[in-house]
Amino acid sequence: MTLLEGVRKGVRGAAWYLRALLGEDAYDKYAAHHASIHAQPGAEPVMTEREFWRDQTDRQDKNPQGRCC
Repeated sequence: MTLLEGVRKGVRGAAWYLRALLGEDAYDKYAAHHASIHAQPGAEPVMTEREFWRDQTDRQDKNPQGRCC
C-alpha cells in the first residue's frame, strides 16, 4: 500500500465514522432494513429520503428526548 492509498483509506474511514456519528446514514439503514423485512409483494413501499427525514423530525418533535438541539 502506498502512502496515497493509505491516506485515501484513512479519509474514507473518517468520513464513514462522522457520517454515522451525525446520523446521516439513518436513511440508508432504514432502506436496507425495510427491504429485508418488507420484501413480500404488496408490502408498503419504502419512503423517499425526503419523506423519511420529515417523518423522523415529526416523531422527534412529538416525543422530545435528550438531544443537543
